[in-house]
Amino acid sequence: MSSEQIIVQQPEERANQLILLFHGVGDNPISMGEIGKFFALSFPQAQVISVGSPDICDFGRGFQWFSVQGVTEQNRQPRVDAAMPAFVEIVRDWQQKTGVPPEHTTLIGFSQGTIMALESTKVEEHLASRIVAFSGRFSVLPEKPISASTVVHFIHGEQDPVINPFQSKSAAERLKSLGCDCTLNLQPGMGHGLDSHMINTAIAHLKNYEPKSHQH
Repeated sequence: MSSEQIIVQQPEERANQLILLFHGVGDNPISMGEIGKFFALSFPQAQVISVGSPDICDFGRGFQWFSVQGVTEQNRQPRVDAAMPAFVEIVRDWQQKTGVPPEHTTLIGFSQGTIMALESTKVEEHLASRIVAFSGRFSVLPEKPISASTVVHFIHGEQDPVINPFQSKSAAERLKSLGCDCTLNLQPGMGHGLDSHMINTAIAHLKNYEPKSHQH
């Protein structure tokens, strides 16, 4: 099992942060690497990696974390669950390689990459301290709180025709009701994609948002 992984930034000194980016279905690590460059500029001491999924997409181009052929609300979760061990292994592998612990690890997903990052919070007690959830959703909303040391930043285009922004809204509401730490930003006029405003919102949260677990 191997996947293409693009090193966007490798600091000369030892990295003090690990930022991993995960692409959407039918995409590849190159395009998310372009997004990673914005984060690299803002966090010069971070190791920034754009991770390619190990699986070739089954509708002709790019890669996928799980198949969306005939996907339904019922069968999505088993597909996510089947792909999850490889996803978690990639994150743990980079933490080991860089010596950066989970408390300094950020997972940035777009679309299907976001689904994987969000769903990982159900199976791993503490994989990362921050998740930037661009234009995504939980496969199934969590029933139990995620780790108190993980903050989720939901950022979603209000006009997204692929994954309804209601998914991010309902996910943020569910996490808040479970006592978890999250933020929600909906981008007016934006479809299923990323613009500089959404990226800047994410960077501002990573720089300035103080996790509830740190507030006394």
